[in-house]
Amino acid sequence: MAKTDCRLYLITPPRVEPRAFAEVLKRALSGGDVASLQLRLKDVSDDEVLRTGDLLLPIAQRANVAFIVNDRPDLAYQIGADGVHVGQEDASYADAREYLGPTRIIGVTCHNSRHLAIDAADAGADYVAFGAFFPTATKEPKTRAEPDILEWWSDTMVVPCVAIGGITVENAAPLVDAGADFLAVASGVWDFPGGPDAAVKAFNALFHRK
Repeated sequence: MAKTDCRLYLITPPRVEPRAFAEVLKRALSGGDVASLQLRLKDVSDDEVLRTGDLLLPIAQRANVAFIVNDRPDLAYQIGADGVHVGQEDASYADAREYLGPTRIIGVTCHNSRHLAIDAADAGADYVAFGAFFPTATKEPKTRAEPDILEWWSDTMVVPCVAIGGITVENAAPLVDAGADFLAVASGVWDFPGGPDAAVKAFNALFHRK
C-alpha cells in the first residue's frame, strides 16, 4: 500500500481568549491543508472548555478539519466533537469509546512505548501518538522518543501514527521521512514568525516536497 503524505494536526495553546483565538485559527486554516485541531486547554474550568469548543468547532468543521478534545470524553460528547485524545493517565480507551460510540475518533498517547502502541491499536484506537521528539514549552514531556519508532510503526502497522513534542518547520523533516502520518504542532504554528498561515503553508510544502 502506498504511503500517504503526512498531514498537520494542530493543537491549541493551553490558554486562549476564545473570540480572539477564533480569528487566529481562521488565519491558520487559510494557510493550507490541516487534518485536525485538538482543543487542549489547561487549568481552566469545564465551562470554559465547553464555551471555547462551541466557538471553535464550527470553524474547524467548515474547513473539513476534525475537531478533537484532549483528555475528556465527556466534554467531547457535550461539544459534539469529532473525537477525543486520551493520555495514559486520562480516561481509558474503552471508557472513551463507550462515551463517544463506534464512529468518532479516539487517539491514544503512547509516549515512546511500542507495547502501549500495540495495545492501543489492538483495542481499536484510530491513531497512536508518539513523543516527545523535541523539548517543548507547552508541557513537560514524560518521555523522549526517537524517529526510529515512527519508522518501525509505519513499516509494520496500519493504524496511523502522530508525532508530537516541540515540532517546528525547521526540525520536522526527519519525522516526516520516518513515516509519521501526522505532526502534532502547537507553538510551532502559533508562534511562527510569519504568522500561523505561513506556518501551515510551510509545513504543507515540507510534506509534499520531492
